[in-house]
Amino acid sequence: MVIVLKGAEAIIKALEAEGVKIIFGYPGGAILPFYDALYDSDLIHILTRHEQAAAHAADGFARASGEAGVCVSTSGPGATNLVTGIATAYADSSPVIALTGQVPTKLIGNDAFQEIDALGLFMPITKHNFQLKKPEEIPETFRAAFEIATTGRPGPVHIDIPKDVQTGEIDLEKYPIPAKVDLPGYKPKTVGHPLQIKKAIRLLSEAEKPVIIAGGGVIISGAHEELYRIVELLKIPVATTLMGKGAFPEDHPLSLGMLGMHGTKAANYAVTEADLILAIGCRFSDRVVGNPEEFAPNAKIIHIDIDPAEIGKNIRVDVPIVGDAKNVLRSMLMGLSKENIKVKESWLERIRYLKESSIPMMDFNDKPIKPQRFVKELMSLLEGKKFIITTDVGQNQMWIAHYFKFKCPRSLISSGGLGTMGFGFPAAIGAKVAKPGNKVICITGDGGFLMNSQELATVAEYNIPVVICVFDNRTLGMVYQWQNLYYNKKQSEVHLGESPDFVRLAESYGVKADRVSSPDEIREKLEEAIKSDEPYLLDIVIDPAEALPMVPPGDKLTNIVKPERVEPRVKSIKFKDIERVRIEKESVSY
Repeated sequence: MVIVLKGAEAIIKALEAEGVKIIFGYPGGAILPFYDALYDSDLIHILTRHEQAAAHAADGFARASGEAGVCVSTSGPGATNLVTGIATAYADSSPVIALTGQVPTKLIGNDAFQEIDALGLFMPITKHNFQLKKPEEIPETFRAAFEIATTGRPGPVHIDIPKDVQTGEIDLEKYPIPAKVDLPGYKPKTVGHPLQIKKAIRLLSEAEKPVIIAGGGVIISGAHEELYRIVELLKIPVATTLMGKGAFPEDHPLSLGMLGMHGTKAANYAVTEADLILAIGCRFSDRVVGNPEEFAPNAKIIHIDIDPAEIGKNIRVDVPIVGDAKNVLRSMLMGLSKENIKVKESWLERIRYLKESSIPMMDFNDKPIKPQRFVKELMSLLEGKKFIITTDVGQNQMWIAHYFKFKCPRSLISSGGLGTMGFGFPAAIGAKVAKPGNKVICITGDGGFLMNSQELATVAEYNIPVVICVFDNRTLGMVYQWQNLYYNKKQSEVHLGESPDFVRLAESYGVKADRVSSPDEIREKLEEAIKSDEPYLLDIVIDPAEALPMVPPGDKLTNIVKPERVEPRVKSIKFKDIERVRIEKESVSY
């Protein structure tokens, strides 16, 4: 029996064959045949109000579920608007499939209306890149795209789809869906070399001051249980990267918290003093390492990673192990169980001291609200519940990273590698769609929220019950902190002014909203928002001068600088000042 479909219909069928049920996107001329076919399909499409938000939502979906998220845009500006979101997914190894419309094949290269070199645009920010030339390529391309995106080190894959490929015909008898694909040259190594694993076991058994660094790879591979068993067996303290938060329960006595520039004192000092580092699924970024020459100066380093390109890239490694973290840790557990390894009590005592001596002392009842107080109340209200917290980027992100104790994987979704402002809110939409049974809370700064605040229309239209908590200090807080520390306290272009009123903004979209301006209001209003089971925005008026200690860029991890309290100084410029400058310029005679 001959089954002939339009290319656009075959794309729908290929997505369905991969188990896709929900996609995020924004239509336009070059992708209209796909949207025409979508109308008669069972796929659920969520219309975001900007393509960047579609990419972030697909990313949030992928990180919450472990499955590939899918986003769609038209050609030209639609494709360019996806770029920030796809680059964000690439930096954090998130499996996103990005579909872009394209002008008909005969017009490619002719500077047609809304044409862009999508292959060139996406090549450096994707794991792989395809451009379809005919409908018959659809089955194999889509099967390959999902295989590449979700295996090995995950990452985004882009498929560029010319309009005539969408309108052309394909015979499914000759080109069945799903296709069988062979990807020569793409064979991710998932099992660690046994000799390297033996070396790692020997070093672990000999170490006096071992520390584990758990990165995002532990969560991606589902290796958190194996990690926990190794920690319990050997009594090794665990520091995490930002992307690794949730890989190990942070209420555990051996949890050190986050490592690096914005890390905890306990984590930074323990890693610096260690004689052995077992790094799992982390890439030793500059924000984790500080000065590479002074990072863990007395330690031998075991590095487990599925991507061989990451091993030895930033930090010297004594025992490299290429493989999937879950498989490698399982093999290590088998070997370690045969060893008689004694717990190093003096090291554990040192770890206890580091943790106890770095507990911050503060008055949570201060006004304006300390963001730490809000995080404390949020953690209390979510105790015992299934939840996901997404963050934006900046101080809001660091307050969550420091003060919220995550206990399970995929409960924190944050932009780490690219540090993308505007990520948190649309990522929360994707996370809630992926995990409807979880409470989803977006923690965002006012600066980051304003970059994608239009998605209030999306949550209102689809009634997606996420809680948006805007830390409102009318300041680009992290930039403000850096300027105070390293730029002679010159606060240049970091003050956001008094517009908008976030409560009224949310209400204009039909989203419930409230303002929290006093510490004694936090719990009641936050509890109401979480229980409402509908979109809800809380405008949290926080202290603009509050800042966390940090390690200067490129410095050693133990040089933790506590910022001085500097009150905001607003340099006010109004249109009359701009007008005066322009009039003066235009009056000059040449």
